[in-house]
Amino acid sequence: MADIQISVEGQDAVAATEELFAISGLSGNWETVGDDEKEGILATVGAIVAIAGGTLAIAEQIRKWYQEYKQGKSGKKIEKVLIVGRRGRRLLLENATIDQIKQILDE
Repeated sequence: MADIQISVEGQDAVAATEELFAISGLSGNWETVGDDEKEGILATVGAIVAIAGGTLAIAEQIRKWYQEYKQGKSGKKIEKVLIVGRRGRRLLLENATIDQIKQILDE
C-alpha cells in the first residue's frame, strides 16, 4: 500500500511540517526538497505512513493546523499544502473541507 504524500511550501515550511507530523495519531517522515534563498521559499515533502485513531479526528487537526499557518500563526506562514492520496487523488488544502481531507486519508 502506498503512503499518503504531503508537500508544504512557504517560508516556514520546515516548522509547519514538524508541527504537522507531531499531531497525535499521525506517523510519517519528511524531508526538505527545495530552498530558494532569493525568494525565501522552502518546500518539504512527507509521507504519512500510518494513522492511529479515526481519520475524521486527524482530518480536523490537519485543517486546523493549515488554517493557523495560513493565517500566520506566531508570525510563521506557509503558502501552499498539497495532499496526494494513495490512489493519486490530489487535494490542495486552500479551500478543502474536513470531509474532503478525510476522504483522501481514507483512500
